[in-house]
Amino acid sequence: MVDDVAATFAEFVIDAWQHRPRAYFSLVVSGGDLAKRCYQRLAKLGQDAIEWSTVDIYWGDERLVPRRHPDSNEYMVREALINRVPPVRGVFPMRIESNAGSYDALIRGAAPLDLIHLGVGPDGHTASLFPDSDALQAPATRYVVDNVDPNGHNPHPRRTLTFAGIALGDTAVVTVDGADKRAAVRRVVDGDATAPAAHIRAPRVKLIVGRSAMLGR
Repeated sequence: MVDDVAATFAEFVIDAWQHRPRAYFSLVVSGGDLAKRCYQRLAKLGQDAIEWSTVDIYWGDERLVPRRHPDSNEYMVREALINRVPPVRGVFPMRIESNAGSYDALIRGAAPLDLIHLGVGPDGHTASLFPDSDALQAPATRYVVDNVDPNGHNPHPRRTLTFAGIALGDTAVVTVDGADKRAAVRRVVDGDATAPAAHIRAPRVKLIVGRSAMLGR
């Protein structure tokens, strides 16, 4: 539990880059308002602390909208992070023009992934793995699938890492903040199987939670 989720996330990424086991570093990014704040802070704190020419950026999920659409995770990450730091080694967005199978092959070839950034929605979803959605039952051999929210809380068709895809990360970092996430955090921490985020598995899982999301536990 921390006072500044974005700063803690940025410092964690910088430390992970400094202790990377390979010459390059793979960062899998997320979407949402908190993720945006995290990437803005990473761009500021990591401007000189990270050698960005060693960093490959992949997406953990995407809304299947045009790349300049205001709801596009790619557009947000470019504006919040990529355009604010020196040129990175590689940028690998999920694109509506492509398909889940091609991104699955890309992730398969890139594994192991150093750090996967995830969030948690008020409904307990993570990436674009929504409650009651088909992607929750994806076979262990599938790392990327297309998905929709059957409950209608999250608009746009999606492309997302599966739980098996998330498990390809050396570290999964989950950031959560805001009073509207309290119930979801409680479900995840308590291991509520109906909350998709409770099923996150990786060799190392780091949960960074703002105080407002933990009050009342």
